[in-house]
Amino acid sequence: MELLKSDFYYDLPEELIAQTPIEPRSASRMMCVDRATGAVSHDHFYNLCRYLKKGDLLVMNDSRVIPARLYGEKIGNGTFIEFLLLEQKGDKKWEIICRPGKKAKVGTRFSFGGGRLVAEVLEVKDDGNRIVQFECEGNFFTALEDVGQMPLPPYITEKLENKERYQTVYSRELGSAAAPTAGLHFTPEMLGELRAQGINTAFVTLHVGLGTFRPVKEENVLDHKMHSEHYHLPKETADLINETKKNGGRVIAVGTTTCRTLESVTTFYGDISEREGYTDIFIYPSYEFKCIDGLITNFHLPESTLIMLVSAFMGYDNTMNAYKTAVEERYRFFSFGDCMCIL
Repeated sequence: MELLKSDFYYDLPEELIAQTPIEPRSASRMMCVDRATGAVSHDHFYNLCRYLKKGDLLVMNDSRVIPARLYGEKIGNGTFIEFLLLEQKGDKKWEIICRPGKKAKVGTRFSFGGGRLVAEVLEVKDDGNRIVQFECEGNFFTALEDVGQMPLPPYITEKLENKERYQTVYSRELGSAAAPTAGLHFTPEMLGELRAQGINTAFVTLHVGLGTFRPVKEENVLDHKMHSEHYHLPKETADLINETKKNGGRVIAVGTTTCRTLESVTTFYGDISEREGYTDIFIYPSYEFKCIDGLITNFHLPESTLIMLVSAFMGYDNTMNAYKTAVEERYRFFSFGDCMCIL
């Protein structure tokens, strides 16, 4: 089977790319799609309860975005440098992208926030990424909160006034370089309302890497290599999923990161149980889903691995029709945009 990148292209007017979050969070529009028929209806996120049943389970990614963008200077001559933290490799040791790269040779030291954080380059990797060792007084993440900035996606050009608006209200496990954006629509009040109606909630952790924004370069989709991300499926979540399935409830993934965590575990291990590791699972049409029964997700970039995942879940024709409708109905797209509920 040949699957072409261009099959997943759609024309998106630039003004539909959401630049700022909507207030309140739950006021986002929600396109509801029947997975079996492709039928589309329109609602708002605050009415999500209407589409769920007692005994259903929402599984969410509780990863928290770190302010991973750092601006600083080379110690000695004050040359400007920008770091983007990708993945923790040890105590205060990180893999990073930096620019200008030619300034960051092994042994070079950099200062951020007037010396609040200091970093030394330990290694230059084949792909140009660096391994750096940070030094600071006290807790590294506290220092990072003080001097780092949110690594907003490249298509967002507006300044974010409130850092917390790029975090879900249930974020707690530090480690993501980008937000699991499908969860941005939930408010604490809504979560309480869902639970009061007998709709359960559970959490997984998948630390979102910047590879999530990496474009598919190969025209044959199957040649694309996915980035690897760290995940944890806790025992209490595994137990809730198994109980939900046994009782005839639906397991609904909030976001593609949650979906990839659950499908990774069932694909690699054959069941749902507590697991921790790295996944580079690539879900595209022809994939057979083994865990999830529903998906809440934002609208994704043309030709991205994320629109391919959605196509695998609700069918290629249904997906392209839903996106065409979303453009015609002027939905807001990408991280701060509106969402789809696919059941």
